[in-house]
Order: sequence, then structure tokens, then C-alpha cells
Amino acid sequence: MLKLKQLPIYVALFLVTSFSYSQLGFSHEIGVIAGPVAFQSDFGVRYDLETNAGNTGVGVGIVHYINFSYRADCNCYTTDTFFNDHFKLRSEISWNKTVLDHFGKWVDPDRTSPNADRLRAHHGEANNFDIGMQLEFFPKSIRAFQAFAYKFAPFISLGVHYTSYNPKASTDYGDGNILNSSNFYSYWEPGSIDPSSGSTWSIVGSIGTRYKLTVLSDLMLDLRWQYFGNNWIDGLNHQLDSNKANDWLVWLNFGYIYYLD
Repeated sequence: MLKLKQLPIYVALFLVTSFSYSQLGFSHEIGVIAGPVAFQSDFGVRYDLETNAGNTGVGVGIVHYINFSYRADCNCYTTDTFFNDHFKLRSEISWNKTVLDHFGKWVDPDRTSPNADRLRAHHGEANNFDIGMQLEFFPKSIRAFQAFAYKFAPFISLGVHYTSYNPKASTDYGDGNILNSSNFYSYWEPGSIDPSSGSTWSIVGSIGTRYKLTVLSDLMLDLRWQYFGNNWIDGLNHQLDSNKANDWLVWLNFGYIYYLD
């Protein structure tokens, strides 16, 4: 669980990791991101539109970029190499939250069984704090984009994040005790509900584009896919055959990026 007293440690790690590269002379950028999150978990029905639309939340974050194409120490361009002109290193600290419920055919109004009632009464919440890095690839020249040769600069990225998760679980069924397995879907094994805090690694990939707003600022649109290293991010890990993957999410980011150097 991420406690308030631990927050300065994460922030300090983010700042040290990000700005240490600036000591090498590379320029850097900083920005903010925010947008809707679609959380794919063990709640609801796989590939169900109602589930995907219902289990949505929000995410916010701070991002930092190492711009290898420009040197802050001399106010000049770096050596013109393919890597310097097409890659940026992105560091991020972010948080997302999604309220989770069961949707789909198993909780349709015409389902009147005790198990259907148990599913309707079961609620959850995913709370995740992330810190990590991604390497972004820009097919077009970064230098040309900065010189207003074109307005849009598409990119793809891949990286690894460290995730601290703090899920919540509750039920309105029976005595309301989440430790009482009889209050939940009868085909789930005992212990399938566990809202304990923890941490794991996650793989992050995204596709997006920047829009050149001014000489020192860009707008950004970024569609992210994030796959977690375990299946307890939502506090639910049932052992049915339908449980084929760990928890994951899709996050549509809208961002503003400012060039510091």
C-alpha cells in the first residue's frame, strides 16, 4: 500500500532518475497527463461492451522527457544520429482509480438466482500508483518537428513501470463480510477475494502523437496499454477457466508538454 509518508520517496526517486540525465547535457521536457481508464479485470464478462464501458475510471500523472536531439549546456543540437533524432526517454509518476462492478449476462435482470444476487452485490475498486520509464520512438525527425516542419509527430513507446496497488472490496450480500466466501459467487474458490495492498511490475506500451503548439510546448494524445505482473490489482482472482490473464488496462491520455531547455 502506498502511504502518504512514502510519497516523498517515490517523488524523489522520480526526480533523481529523470533529471540525472540532464547532467549529461541533454535537454529535458516536463508535462502533465490525464484521461479516462478502461480497467480489464476479473469483474464482469470478457469482451463485453457493457463491462468495458462500465468499469472505467480516471488517471493523472506527471511526465518527464530526455530530449537527445538537443543539448541544454550549449544551447545547440547534438550529434546528428538516428537515435538522437528519433528517440526520447520518458519517465513518469502517475495514479489511476477505477470503481468496479459486475456487468454482462450473468447479472441481467432476468437472472434471479442467489449467485446472480451475489455478483450484483459485489463491488470493488482499483487504486494504482505508478513510477517507471518508457522509450519513445518518433518515425519523423524530432529536430524537424521542433523547427515546425510539420505539426504532428506520431510515436510508439515501450517500457516498464513499478506499480503499487491498493484495491478495495465490499459486498451488500448476506452479512456483508468479505471474509465470508458464502457472500460471493459460489463457484469461486475460497480466498478469491483479497483486497490486500501490494506491488508488482507492469509492461507499458503506447501509441500516440504530439501536436506542436508553440516553440516551447506541445499537446499530446497517447493511448496506453498496461499489463500487470499479477492478478490481484482489482482484489479479485477467481480460478475459473474464464480467468485467462492478469489484470490490465487501457488509458487514453491527454497531455501538455513544456520544453524546459
